Amino acid sequence: MALAIFDLDNTLIAGDSDHSWGQFLVAQGRVDQGHYQTMNDRFYADYEAGCLDIYAYLEFSLAPLAALSASDLEKLHLEFMQQVIAPMRLALADRLIEEHRAAGDRLLVITSTNRFIVEPICQSLGLYEILATVPEMVDGHYTGKITGIPTYQEGKVECLDLWLRANNESMEGSYFYSDSINDMPLLLKVASPVAVDPDPELRLEALNRDWEIISLR
Repeated sequence: MALAIFDLDNTLIAGDSDHSWGQFLVAQGRVDQGHYQTMNDRFYADYEAGCLDIYAYLEFSLAPLAALSASDLEKLHLEFMQQVIAPMRLALADRLIEEHRAAGDRLLVITSTNRFIVEPICQSLGLYEILATVPEMVDGHYTGKITGIPTYQEGKVECLDLWLRANNESMEGSYFYSDSINDMPLLLKVASPVAVDPDPELRLEALNRDWEIISLR
């Protein structure tokens, strides 16, 4: 049994759930529309360029979780899943997941997006083992802060190493599927790195390193 690791955004779904959540909050009038849209787009451009300040971004993106009630967040996320995430689903991604499941592989998602956003998405894909940035909760309310290490760039490797030890797992025969140059640290760690509809920088790296390149679109 091998470990099959998946990035989520722009890999298993045709879009970025983190940026889309911000757009959804703007459309719902739950945030300062002009400022939030501008900052959300600016941080996303930094992410695509591989120069995101993850801590500044998390301070920005988690603030609405702290400002909204648990009941509001639950309702909003249900609408988000129906209106935004459902159209991003990819039949070929579902097939890839099932191929690894049929092979007896252990399936794990590692994503930099926070767990509040991604857990229902992953569960809808039939994926229940998830490493994601964890928003802090106190007395049932989000604080706008995080606990632990952000699962971004090298942080994905750090969190995976902790998970491997806790689960007595190895990287022998492992796969990692990703679209982003930000995931190079983890792509370099697995036995079989796979570039999925990769961004231009990752495509170049994959070609130079003779990595498999696939499309799920």
